[in-house]
Amino acid sequence: MVKRSKVARILALSVMATALIGFNASESRADAATGKKAFDSKKCGGCHYTTGPAREKTIADQLKKKGPELWYAGSKFQKEWLGAWLQNPKPIRPLAYNSLTKKNPGNHPKLAAGDAAGVTDYLMSLTSKDVAAGVIKAKKNLKGKLVFTKKMPCSGCHQYEMRKKVKGGLSGPSLVGAGKRLNPDWIYAYLKAPKAFKPVKMMPVFTGILSDKQMKDVSTFVANFK
Repeated sequence: MVKRSKVARILALSVMATALIGFNASESRADAATGKKAFDSKKCGGCHYTTGPAREKTIADQLKKKGPELWYAGSKFQKEWLGAWLQNPKPIRPLAYNSLTKKNPGNHPKLAAGDAAGVTDYLMSLTSKDVAAGVIKAKKNLKGKLVFTKKMPCSGCHQYEMRKKVKGGLSGPSLVGAGKRLNPDWIYAYLKAPKAFKPVKMMPVFTGILSDKQMKDVSTFVANFK
C-alpha cells in the first residue's frame, strides 16, 4: 500500500509538472502574439524586418534599410535590457544608421511599459539556429583584450569603456554596456559566421584571420563590458 501510494504521488506530480510546462509554453506564445500586434500597431516594421533569413544581397539593399534587422533579436539581445531600452531608448550607434558622417539623432520612438513588455516578448521569440547556447561566459580575458585593442581594428570602429573612460571609434555600434545588452553566445556566433546575420556589412570578416579560440576570447572580453 505504501509503495503504491508513493507511485501514485509521483505520477500525480509528473502530470502536474507536464501540465505546468505546457501552460507556460502556451502563455509564452500568447505573450509573443500580443507583442506582435503591438509591434505592428506601432509600425515598427517600417524600419525593422523580423522574418529571416537575411534579405540583403547588395550594398544598395543595405542602404535602403532604415534600421537593423530583428529576425534574430531573441538570440542577440538580453531580455531585461531590451524591455528597458524600448521604454527609454538611447542611441547605440554614435552615427546615424547607414551613415559615416551624420550624428545619430537619438529619435527612436518610446514605448509605454505595457507595449514594451509585449514587444520584448515577441522579439525574444525570434531566434537563430546559428547561435548555440552556453558557449561563451562573460569574464575578464587578457587574450581577448589584446586581440580587440591591438591585433585587430575592433577599437577603431567601436566605442568601449576602459578604466571609466570611453575610447574607440564611431563608425560601428558602441560596445559600451555590451555585457548587459548582448547575448555572449551571439557575439561569438556573429564573429564566426557574420554573413548568416549580415551578408552585406562594413565590418571585416575574421574567419581565417582569427582562430576559433581567439574569437571566443574576444567574445568573452566584450561580454564583460558593463
